[in-house]
Amino acid sequence: MHVTPSPSRRFRSPLPAAAALALALVAAALQFSAPARAESSSCADAVTTAPTGPATVSAETKAPFGKVLVVGSGAYAGCSLYLLTSDALHTLSGADFACSDNANALGAPCDTVLWPALLTDGAPVAGPGVDPTLLGTASRSDVVSGTSVQQVTYAGQPLYRFIFDESPAEIEGANLFDPVTSPPGTWFLVDPARGLPATGTARIQIETAPLNGIGPDETVIAATMSNEFDALFPNGSPTFPVYTSSADSGRQSACQGACAAAYWQPVLTDKRPQAGAGVDQHALGIIVRPDGTHQVTYGGQPLYLNFGDAYLAGIPFYNNGMPTINGAGAITPWGTFDSIPAP
Repeated sequence: MHVTPSPSRRFRSPLPAAAALALALVAAALQFSAPARAESSSCADAVTTAPTGPATVSAETKAPFGKVLVVGSGAYAGCSLYLLTSDALHTLSGADFACSDNANALGAPCDTVLWPALLTDGAPVAGPGVDPTLLGTASRSDVVSGTSVQQVTYAGQPLYRFIFDESPAEIEGANLFDPVTSPPGTWFLVDPARGLPATGTARIQIETAPLNGIGPDETVIAATMSNEFDALFPNGSPTFPVYTSSADSGRQSACQGACAAAYWQPVLTDKRPQAGAGVDQHALGIIVRPDGTHQVTYGGQPLYLNFGDAYLAGIPFYNNGMPTINGAGAITPWGTFDSIPAP
């Protein structure tokens, strides 16, 4: 048993060959989005200056997620927009935005280069399919150096583009369980109806990974995430262990607020979850959380991700760039969390 860790990241010894490949991909993306390429109007372009007019947000259909929010006009029209689950800590407690200009292992600020914030000068404009009552702004002083700017929000959640979305056709950031943010969180496309995450259909399968990154290996129930991020996961969608909490009962989740925003994120779905090899489809179900999202259950118990398991393939600073099971037996204010042995 152990106490749940703080949001700070633990850097571990590198895996040189895998890391070199993964970091080369990131470096190439950073070069693509450098200020010199701003006139290219790629969805990947970095934010370098304050905006000069109001931003427009629209809705478009992007398979398999249905209607989602996009930039509605201007140079980045059609570019996908995302929310970050752990940014909710700012609203809950006044904490810094999870995607900010704080230092990270990739060497590029989250809110300007990796996930460029959608900024506006004046009230944002609701384009087709967007509820104007859900549009708002959040003041940021960490995006453009020395300048206070307004970031567009939807249902209170700040909106961002993604460095690996080079064109409006791409949705590489969808469902990305991101270790780079502080604390880690999941990036989702945004449903225009209520501003909830547009998650697509969850897939639950089995995963074999070492306990706490060093072993022994265990085979456990896991959820597929980062399923569109081909750049760093070219061999298929990665899986992450899922956990249950001893505090949950009667198909109700005791993990709300800060618990769900960052530490133990609910496994979400917009349709009946699908079982992969080794998982009984009949064991999977759904509960509706207080915010209206649908959380996956296994054997009637709500499922969660542990923020300490987030990684990017081959990038050694986060769990050695490989799957790990870091949350098993964690004693927290929201119950004791345990992984689920594969049947």
